[in-house]
Amino acid sequence: MARLADYFVLVGYDPGKRGSGDGQGQILQRFPEKDWEDNPFPQGIELFCQPSGWQLFTERNPPTFFVAVLTDINSERHYCACFTFWEAVESAQPQSHPRNGEGEEEEEEPSSPVQPAQLFAPKSLVLVSRLDHAEVFRNSLGLIYTIYVDGLSVSLENVIGNLLTCTIPITGGAQLDVDDEAARTISLGAGDRQVIQTPINDSLPVSSCSVALLFRQLGITNVLSLFCAALTEHKILFLSSSYQRLTDACRALLALMFPLKYSFTYVPILPAQLLEVLSTPTPFIIGVHSIFQSETQELLDVVIADLDGGTVNVPECVHISLLPEPLLQQTREALSMVLDPELEVADLAFPPSTISASSLKMQDKEIRAVFLRLFAQLLQGYRWCLHIIRIHPEPVIRFHKAAFLGQRGLTEDDFLTKVLEGMAFAGFVTERGAPYRSIDLFDELVAYEVKRMRTEEGNKQKILRHIKELAEKLYKNENPYPAVTMHKVQKPTEGCHLRLHQKHFPRLDEGTVQWIIDQATAKLQTAPPAVKAEKKCMVPSGPPIAAIMERNGNALANSARRLEVVRNCISYVFENKMLEAKKLFPAVLRAMKGRAARHCLTQELNLHVQQNRAVLDHQQFDFIIRMMNCCLQDCTAMDEHGIAAALLPLVTAFCRKLSPGITQFAYSCVQEHVVWTNIQFWEAMFYCDVQNHIRALYLDNNEENHTDEESAEGPQEAKSALEIASEQLRLWPTMSREKQQELIQKEESTVFSQAIHYANRMSYLLLPLDTSKNRLLRSSGLGDVESVSNSFVTNSIAGSVAESYDTESGFEDAESSDVANYVVRFINRFVDKVCTESGVTNEHLKGLHVMIPDIVQMHIETLDAVHRESKRLPPIQKPKLLRPNLLVGEECVMEGLRVYLMPDGREEAAGGNIGGPPLLPAEGAIFLTTYRIIFKGTPTDPLVGEQVVIRSFPIASLTKEKKISIQAQVDQFIQEGLQLRSCTFQLLKIAFDEEVASDSAEVFRKHLHKLRYPQHVRGTFAFTVGQSPKQAMQPKAKEKNPSLRTLSKNLVKNAKKTIGRQYVTRKKYTPPMWEQRSSQHFPEDNEDEISVSEEMDRSTLTPTTTIKPSDKMTINHLVERACCRDYQRMGLGTLSSSLTRSKNEPFRISTVNRMYAICRSYPGLLIVPQSIQDNTIQRISRCYRQNRFPVVCWRNSRTKAVLLRSGGLHGKGVVGLFKSQNAPTAGPSQTDSTSLEQEKYLQAVINSMPHYADASGRNTLSGFTSAHMSSSGKWGSIRASGRMSSYALNMEIGSRLAGKDLLGAQHNGTPSEASFLRQHRASLYIIGDKSQLKGVKPDPLQHWEVVPIEVFDVRQVKASFKKLMKACVPGCPSTDPSVTYLRSLEESEWLSQIHKILQISVLVVELLDTGSSVLVSLEDGWDITTQVVSLVQLLSDPYYRTLEGFRLLVEKEWLSFGHRFSHRGAQTLAGQSSGFAPIFLQFLDCVHQIHLQFPMEFEFSQYYLKFLSYHYISNRFRTFLLDSDYERIELGLLYEEKGERKSQQVYKSIWDYIDRLNKKAPVFFNYMYAPEDGEVLRPYSNISNLKVWDYYTEETLSEGPSYDWELAQGQPEHVEEADRQDTSAPQTKRKIIWPCYDNRSRVEPDAISKLLEELHNLEMELGQVPERWKDTWDKVKASQRTEARQEGSRTPSSLLMSSGLSHHRRSLGVYLQESGVGSTLNLSLDSDTSSTSTPSSGKQGGRKSTSTLYSQFQMSESENRSYEGSLYKKGAFMKPWKPRWFVLDKTKHQLRYYDSRMDTECKGVIDLAEVESITPGTPTMGAPKTVDEKAFFDLKTTKRVYNFCAQDVQLAQQWIDRIQSCLSDA
Repeated sequence: MARLADYFVLVGYDPGKRGSGDGQGQILQRFPEKDWEDNPFPQGIELFCQPSGWQLFTERNPPTFFVAVLTDINSERHYCACFTFWEAVESAQPQSHPRNGEGEEEEEEPSSPVQPAQLFAPKSLVLVSRLDHAEVFRNSLGLIYTIYVDGLSVSLENVIGNLLTCTIPITGGAQLDVDDEAARTISLGAGDRQVIQTPINDSLPVSSCSVALLFRQLGITNVLSLFCAALTEHKILFLSSSYQRLTDACRALLALMFPLKYSFTYVPILPAQLLEVLSTPTPFIIGVHSIFQSETQELLDVVIADLDGGTVNVPECVHISLLPEPLLQQTREALSMVLDPELEVADLAFPPSTISASSLKMQDKEIRAVFLRLFAQLLQGYRWCLHIIRIHPEPVIRFHKAAFLGQRGLTEDDFLTKVLEGMAFAGFVTERGAPYRSIDLFDELVAYEVKRMRTEEGNKQKILRHIKELAEKLYKNENPYPAVTMHKVQKPTEGCHLRLHQKHFPRLDEGTVQWIIDQATAKLQTAPPAVKAEKKCMVPSGPPIAAIMERNGNALANSARRLEVVRNCISYVFENKMLEAKKLFPAVLRAMKGRAARHCLTQELNLHVQQNRAVLDHQQFDFIIRMMNCCLQDCTAMDEHGIAAALLPLVTAFCRKLSPGITQFAYSCVQEHVVWTNIQFWEAMFYCDVQNHIRALYLDNNEENHTDEESAEGPQEAKSALEIASEQLRLWPTMSREKQQELIQKEESTVFSQAIHYANRMSYLLLPLDTSKNRLLRSSGLGDVESVSNSFVTNSIAGSVAESYDTESGFEDAESSDVANYVVRFINRFVDKVCTESGVTNEHLKGLHVMIPDIVQMHIETLDAVHRESKRLPPIQKPKLLRPNLLVGEECVMEGLRVYLMPDGREEAAGGNIGGPPLLPAEGAIFLTTYRIIFKGTPTDPLVGEQVVIRSFPIASLTKEKKISIQAQVDQFIQEGLQLRSCTFQLLKIAFDEEVASDSAEVFRKHLHKLRYPQHVRGTFAFTVGQSPKQAMQPKAKEKNPSLRTLSKNLVKNAKKTIGRQYVTRKKYTPPMWEQRSSQHFPEDNEDEISVSEEMDRSTLTPTTTIKPSDKMTINHLVERACCRDYQRMGLGTLSSSLTRSKNEPFRISTVNRMYAICRSYPGLLIVPQSIQDNTIQRISRCYRQNRFPVVCWRNSRTKAVLLRSGGLHGKGVVGLFKSQNAPTAGPSQTDSTSLEQEKYLQAVINSMPHYADASGRNTLSGFTSAHMSSSGKWGSIRASGRMSSYALNMEIGSRLAGKDLLGAQHNGTPSEASFLRQHRASLYIIGDKSQLKGVKPDPLQHWEVVPIEVFDVRQVKASFKKLMKACVPGCPSTDPSVTYLRSLEESEWLSQIHKILQISVLVVELLDTGSSVLVSLEDGWDITTQVVSLVQLLSDPYYRTLEGFRLLVEKEWLSFGHRFSHRGAQTLAGQSSGFAPIFLQFLDCVHQIHLQFPMEFEFSQYYLKFLSYHYISNRFRTFLLDSDYERIELGLLYEEKGERKSQQVYKSIWDYIDRLNKKAPVFFNYMYAPEDGEVLRPYSNISNLKVWDYYTEETLSEGPSYDWELAQGQPEHVEEADRQDTSAPQTKRKIIWPCYDNRSRVEPDAISKLLEELHNLEMELGQVPERWKDTWDKVKASQRTEARQEGSRTPSSLLMSSGLSHHRRSLGVYLQESGVGSTLNLSLDSDTSSTSTPSSGKQGGRKSTSTLYSQFQMSESENRSYEGSLYKKGAFMKPWKPRWFVLDKTKHQLRYYDSRMDTECKGVIDLAEVESITPGTPTMGAPKTVDEKAFFDLKTTKRVYNFCAQDVQLAQQWIDRIQSCLSDA
């Protein structure tokens, strides 16, 4: 029984304390006056009676009632029911007369009507109770008020006395006895009667309608987020202007949380004075009146629910975790079914009329039923994760959170994790964990109904039915008695509170009330105590969680096949079938990702331990350890699946004998997992073990007692610990005292022994094997690769443990290096926690603290011995390192480091989508030699294990090296690795094996860097080859040929002198010297620059005929240089002629630069016009960048046009050169003279051309002979069509490239009709950079013309190349589907750069072929200039397409003319910052594109180009080192080739090497070579015609790059031997070729190579001296030609050889005419034949017209132009007249117009179908003034009228006629 009310209090307004603002309340009377012993009087009631402050009012308000909740210090809740009414006070003055009863006050009150100043003060009747019966309190206080207001004849004292002495039963509404009836029905002695509905089960909260109201006020989503916020411990604040609603809302939220209890601050109504409580840091649920809303604004972390406005406001910084997904959706649906049943049928055509929601009270219970179900689903199976650690004296229970989350598959779920960590859940475990107690609705639900809820999922009807059933039970629990009719409580009459003369509430007589109370208490004491019959029973556990499926849909995790593989592999290991095990191993490691496989592994291993197979040999031990590590690797620190727990006993069982008496256990090898540092894991494990032992303890007891009964109850062992505990708890009260003590002691010692056991276990797993080395985690985390890469994998657990200690203690431990200390402290902390929780006695605990350091110390000693022995073990059978083959003279700098080669973004080698074997990852070693970085190893996949994988590249080609962290194998940790990228399009992504110390890796990187960027070019491999690496940096020994050495020295000395002086003679316009620009300073030069100051004598500038002997030698050597040989071949002059000055040659070879004095980066001998003096050259050179003045490098043998090259102009020079003619000239300044000389120079070039030597010097198109036009070119003859000759069109390609019509520009402000009408062609075109030539006007009087074009600079090439490398060799597979290979290729813009270069080159070829000379003057004259000039020569001159010619071309244009190979290739330390710029590679790529289009025009093969691409950056040869001839001479390189020819096999020059190789094998030869005489090539340059070079994408993993020929050759033999050993298998000739592995050309050679090889072998067998392949080939060709002549008609076999092939020999389809048969034979040499190559039947004999071939150089491709010309067109309204280029197109039946004739973009189209009429027009405003009126005509279309104006009347007439004829044709 319990008291209904503890205190009755009368609280009034305190007139004495009306201080500043609000008044205060005071307690006028309270009953009983002394506190109850069991329940002291709560403080601060007066605050809660008027929560918003005590105030006086001017009018009487109706009485109010609400219930406030106070929480006392023991967190007991007190319900204060406040009934407040208002009484008048005198406004005269606050009298402070004694409170002797209200009677006197009444008499003083004036009887006149209410004065306006009358005020009313509140007074409250308060009941304080521990029970929450709001309705009963309302009725009781109402009754007291009624008695007072209506003056009923009942004593107030009696009523109050009865109220305070009324006792009611607490719970158990089921036993309806008669006396119970009486007890539940109370009367306060005023003729009233109330039935108190006590709930049947007091553990279920009572909510009446509050939950339903809360949902009505806030809505489903809002309440759900409030619910989640409350469970995840956020702060919640309710606002409302009704106090009762605040209380209800808070009560509702608590009811929803059942079975969890809210344990934080709970204040449904917070008084104004206590508002600062809201800024408390702890969670709370508080209600506040809405008038204080403004005060709540600045709360940043509080979820505010406004009940009146129906909103819930969640601040930005608060993240509420919501329910896990299927549950959230199901809960929402269920709630909407309950709250809004109409929703289901809202769309029905005939909705049922009957549907309506339940009554509010029922709805309330239904909502609660939904939440009950929700909790049952959330917490299902929770009892299986309870650990009972002690049963007596009282149960101690722990919850295994990790296991619960793991088994539910919700480890990632935020919400559940937070709930389980919360206080509410801790209370839940304490309260409901007990195995023997009374149970309620929730226990039944979670135990018996889970299955039902799972089956009903998704069936709305059944769910609703279940909800209704639960709701019934809840309703029944709250309202057990239907006896509402018996209520009878008097209410006051309506409006009584407004009566004018209201008596004050009388003062009550304390004595009477106290007497009643005392009597009642005395009666209670005499009565027998009412024993609450608690029905305790064993709590049912419900189905175990295992029944729950894996939620994450991880289908592959559980496949039985995988588990079978795991089992087999383990049994192989134990049966010692290592090879079998090794094959299955990778599959097992992959399977370990799945949980089932991990469980399977622990079970299998456990079986083997039980069968006493725990002692393993080394190999078995290694396998088991790797499996365990792999298994643990995917476990989180929580170990939610219990894998680490299952492995814990195993790691202390498996072991191997290291030597007699020393055994290594598995735990020493699996310490590197974070789970071992997690103290929660150890606690859970400990409790689990303790529970098993306690269970065993009682089971044994039982067996002793019931041995005879055992047979009867067989399955008794299966009892769970909780069942046993509940049984024991039931028996506990019946046991004797001694028995109880004995059990308590047994349990205590069980726990204690486990604690000792765990102290040992923890020291095993926490102490690292090598304790001396102290492998601790550095606190920065950087000390250790693992910790960097993966924040939680630590090297030794003690480390991270230590960290946590230090952070706790707040100061660094003095002996922080000592591992033992850390471990001891960690174990101590653990022991303290578990022992205090499980009630171990203090003595035992102290004993433990003494033992732990000894345990750790002992373990350290055994570990030392184990560590020593394990060091002696040979490392486990890792594959032996394969040594790479090295070149002659190549030496190892670093022995192999064991690494794994990881797959990068290329899919081929890794198996990938393409299929094929997974060659990568491979394990092997990385070697660093003086020349290359080489990886050699074998694939880790055992199925491909026999293959050898080699990947290498020259060190010099390394462009980027970065550290990475990768996981090399599934079962291993994250390792340190490197990613090395090379510009030979190779990528080495390696992970160092764990045996490689990180300092070795560092050393490797340092060496690599040193070799990649030597101090000086002498440090590169080409120089150091053959010396031992140590002396790499010493100066070279004395040369064999001293005279040459001294010669080079003299030469350089002289050059320096001259250069040094030259600096001084320069006047103010000195362009920056190359020395200052280049990044490589040679120290000697700098001295010279500064020190030489004497004036230079003029004589050195003029060429002298007397040459000193040393100079003679120089010149002899210069003459032998490539460029000189080439000049002589082209007849550009011989040296003698230059000395004796024969006048008939237009050009001479000048020796002006023989000392490299004028231009350091030019060759010593240069071709200049005959008429130019050497001293002029000196001056001219200053106008050009780097002094690279224009020199001739090639002459067209037919048109005698020359190709010149130079650097770009300096700003000053440009202005001088193109000065406008009528600008006033100031006196002749130096610039003038220079620019005049420059003009003279250009004029001299022009005069050298035969056509322009005539007087006019001007050649217009009319005088251009037709003989000239039929030049033999790949574009064939020109069709005789009505338009101007095609060459005139081709002439302006340049201007078109520049994007503006230069010819149509106006000079001196007058319209240039002349140029408009007459196309003139200049004798010399200067191709310059648009940016340099800004503002330059072409001069009609000059014979040259500037073609400004936009080119890309080196920076763009670098950037583009980087992107190209990333596209072709990505570092890792791209995750983003949009980044495909082709997309990234396009973004690199590499092909568009190649397109640009080819386009410019073809333009220049065109110009030269039509007889104009061209000067290419771009950038500094050594990058893109070189590319263009070389390509032009290659396209124009068949000689350069031979092996010998190409060599000459490269030597002349690239080497002699100073392309800066060292600088662009970043070959030395100085160039490191500038990075690699592949200018030469880009040129080779262009050659490759041309080669693809004209496969029959080149003597060399594609392989030759790849070979050059590879070796020009490999530094294997000296050819491409240094930046100019000058530098090569300075090093003594240029001439030593002769002297040192005899040096052993090391070739210094790439050309010698190629020659020798070419003699041996036809590898550089192109069998399709069948050149045509004098062929000029014009390749397509559109991007669609370009192909990505396979050099960028292919690789050969079987042997590495195939460009070091000696290395690639030595391979095939040993492969065959390996095949032969295995004789048992049937021999097969078949060979499988893998695309990225085998060298296809060798495994599967082309027919001709194969035949040549067989021929060679036959000759060898016959003992003849084998003939050279070239001779054989030439013989075959010759005999074949003669055959062809005899037969008269060619057989297909002969076609390939013959050189008389038809004209169109593009690779896109070679058309061969067969004269005998007349059919067209199509040899398609490329997979995609383009549309241009289909034979068009319309043309004669199936040959297609040549026009398509040069369509690229028309205005726009595939256009038909019936008539074209320039017209002025009037723009739209108010727009001016503009000249436009018009094209009339008959086929498309339209008139198109363009901005200019160069324009390829059509600006507009007039459809002729729409034209209505064409009439003569009149000039309108703004029309061109000079034109005749009759030249105007109008074109009227259906849409608008176009006004046109032609040049003159005839033209206008012609246009009109043409358009008319078009119209009539149609």
